[in-house]
Amino acid sequence: MKLARIFISIFCTATFALSALAVDPEPEPEVVRPTGAEKSPASERVSKKPKANRARSTKKAKDDDVPIVTTAPGGNVPATGAKSIMIIDAHNGQVLYEKNADEVRPAASTQKLLTALIIAEHGYLDQPVRVEAIDTMAEPVKLNIKPGDSYQRIDLLRALLVKSPNDVARCLARDHAGSVEAFAQVIGATHSHFVNPNGLPVPGQYSSARDLSIIARAAYANPTIRSIVCLPQLVFRYANGRTRELENTNKVLKRYPYCNGMKTGYTEAAGHCLISSASRPGRDIIVVVLGDSKSGVWRDSTALLSWGLWM
Repeated sequence: MKLARIFISIFCTATFALSALAVDPEPEPEVVRPTGAEKSPASERVSKKPKANRARSTKKAKDDDVPIVTTAPGGNVPATGAKSIMIIDAHNGQVLYEKNADEVRPAASTQKLLTALIIAEHGYLDQPVRVEAIDTMAEPVKLNIKPGDSYQRIDLLRALLVKSPNDVARCLARDHAGSVEAFAQVIGATHSHFVNPNGLPVPGQYSSARDLSIIARAAYANPTIRSIVCLPQLVFRYANGRTRELENTNKVLKRYPYCNGMKTGYTEAAGHCLISSASRPGRDIIVVVLGDSKSGVWRDSTALLSWGLWM
C-alpha cells in the first residue's frame, strides 16, 4: 500500500499508528552523500587555548539555555538547547532518545516534508503544473514563479525540498487537491494539526517531534524524496529559460558527511527546527530538533546524528 494512502487513512481517523508506517529496509536506494571534509561536532572540538575556550563555551551554554545532559541507550546524549527532540531508527522506528517528544509546538517548514511526501506518492511527477495567481501569495521565502507559467511537478518538488519556497508549496498543494484549503484536509495527526502546506504561522496549526519523526520515516522510505533531500544544491530553470542555483537550507549536509537529508524550518514562534537523517553501513537514523537557536540547531543536530549513528 502506498504511503500516501496510509496517510489519508490516518488523517481521516486522526490516529498515528507506528505499525501502519512500518517499511522494509530493503531494497534501499543508494545513499548519496555530500562531498567535503568531515568535521567533528562542536562538542568534540578542542581549542588550542583551553582557558579562552572554556569562557566562550560557558557563555554560549548560557545563551542557548543548554540543559543538563540526560542519559539514553549507549551513554550520555549530547547537551542541546532544543525544546523538543526525537531520535529514531529509520528502518524499524525504534526510539533511541526523546525529549518532550509529545509537546505541541509549531513545526514551521519541516511540515513541507509531509507536503512533499503526499505529492511524491501521488505520482505523475513528469506532468506539467500551471502556476496560478493565488499560488504566489506567500511570504517571505519565495521562488517567484509567475502566474501562467508551467513546470514539471518533479522540478517544483525538488525546489520545495532544497530551498523551501512557500509559493512552490502552495502551487503543488493547489494542483494536487484543487485548492490549498482542500489540501489541508488531508493533513493531521494525534499531536498535529496542519492548516496549510508550507508551515507559515496560522492559528491552530501545530505538531510534535514524535509526529514529525513518523512523517520523516515515511519520507525516508520514499526513493524520490531520498534522492532530493541529499542534494547540497540544485539548478532551477524558470519557464523563461533563466536559471538559478538553489543552495540547500540544511547546513548539516555540508558539515557532516554522513548526513543525507532532510528538511529545515524556522518561524519566530517555532524557533529554528530541523529534521535530519544520516546513514552509515547497517545504520540509518532520523533526528528531529524543534525550538532551537539559530546556531544551535546545526550544532545540536550534528552532535545528535553522530551519537545516534555510533551509539
